[in-house]
Amino acid sequence: MQSEVTAPLIAINRHRLTTDGEGITTLVAFHGCSLRCKYCLNPQCLQSDGVWQVLTPGELYAEVEIDDLYFMATGGGICFGGGEPLLQSSFIKAFADIMNPAWKLTIETALNVPLKDVERVAPLIHTWYVDVKDLNSDIYKAYTGKENASVIRNLTWLAENGYADKVIVRLPLIPEYNADSHRQVSEQTLKNMGFHHFDHFTYTLAHLTSDIKQL
Repeated sequence: MQSEVTAPLIAINRHRLTTDGEGITTLVAFHGCSLRCKYCLNPQCLQSDGVWQVLTPGELYAEVEIDDLYFMATGGGICFGGGEPLLQSSFIKAFADIMNPAWKLTIETALNVPLKDVERVAPLIHTWYVDVKDLNSDIYKAYTGKENASVIRNLTWLAENGYADKVIVRLPLIPEYNADSHRQVSEQTLKNMGFHHFDHFTYTLAHLTSDIKQL
């Protein structure tokens, strides 16, 4: 008999409002990421001693169902983040199979994962927050240490399969790495692909350094 899937977590944060999708949400943050971003906000997701708990889908459900009434009253649910939550796509699928089906699932992802992980969870996700960094391949690699071909492929798949309206694309201005002109090019490319919802913001280095020291 195959053992039940498990996943390593760095945190479960309850009672979040207007930050992770609709209504009141609980953030489930996974350990592990495929990127090595220069201004990483959650470095513990990469550290060998950064795992807080290892849970099965059933154990996670037992932890979060305490807020079922809040989710139902506000149209909220669970937001999967990290780290890179799509690296735990099998876990997310198994969790969705046992949770209250009225809960909304949100995911915060850099989308730099194999396509099979996107395909596995796509029908389950109500809202996607996709942090693309920058579509310029040189800028992306300089900032993350990885190529962005998988990101572009997965965005194309989401658009071609009718999920674009569920996607909010995060386009940061990253000091020392990109400029607003690069961000405009990225946004136009994404609009041409079929995406319409964008979140513009700027990384503030002093704020990032402070956050990292507190983690």
